Amino acid sequence: MASRYGLEIRAADSVDAPGITELLQAAGLLAAAALAARLERLKAERATILLAIEWGPPSGLIVFHARQTLLADLPCAFVSTLVVGPDARRRGIGRLLLKAASQAARSAGCGELHISVTEGQAGLRAFCQATGFDEQDAGFVRPLRKRN
Repeated sequence: MASRYGLEIRAADSVDAPGITELLQAAGLLAAAALAARLERLKAERATILLAIEWGPPSGLIVFHARQTLLADLPCAFVSTLVVGPDARRRGIGRLLLKAASQAARSAGCGELHISVTEGQAGLRAFCQATGFDEQDAGFVRPLRKRN
């Protein structure tokens, strides 16, 4: 999808499971032994899984699901995972992943991008505020189409 200074953003596949496991372990998140099967289930559910890859294992990962809600005319994209490896943070990789996910969500017909943030995720909260999201309920929302 996107490339910048040796960084590539592309769709993930089950063969990426070992690299994703390494990324999740480096970020201090629990990695599942059956990650390849989970990736396949996410793809079967039509989730979009994008990786940021430089050299070696993935530097970042974003997963979103497009869902129709009662409160919106267009489907909404719900980000379930956004991770950037500890060594790759503060280099714009999260922003590039967010941009690629926004483009993919727009192409899927979505009107908004939603990210849930819990109390212990101060870094994600600051990231959402810095990237144009509006705080709403238990998370953040950003329109994917221009406002009139």
